[in-house]
Amino acid sequence: METQKILIGYAIYLPIAIALTVYVSKTLFKNSLIYMSDIFKGRLEIAKATNKLFETGFYLLNLGFALMILNLTLFQDSYQELIEKLSYKIGGFAIYLGLMLFLNLYFFFRGKRKSKEANLQID
Repeated sequence: METQKILIGYAIYLPIAIALTVYVSKTLFKNSLIYMSDIFKGRLEIAKATNKLFETGFYLLNLGFALMILNLTLFQDSYQELIEKLSYKIGGFAIYLGLMLFLNLYFFFRGKRKSKEANLQID
């Protein structure tokens, strides 16, 4: 019976982790193209390519982490424990995704600042 509950837990956790990752990634990288375009001084092809590389890395890191923390163990073999463990795991993953989002934003703003500094030195 415990194995069945663990499989139910995986069936709940994986789609939620994947959906959260896709949602955060789509939101972040749709909007970050503006920053990339500014960093690369309007050279849209380079901005799009760099943005796509960041997006690919974002997916690899976050989906890899979601799979790495997948392990579920139940001691009482109850649905209550399953829900509590899932909420802890999904909540922790959501916090991790939020931190990754802000880290990416930091890199975008830092790139924009460095680009601006380089422009000031040239002028």
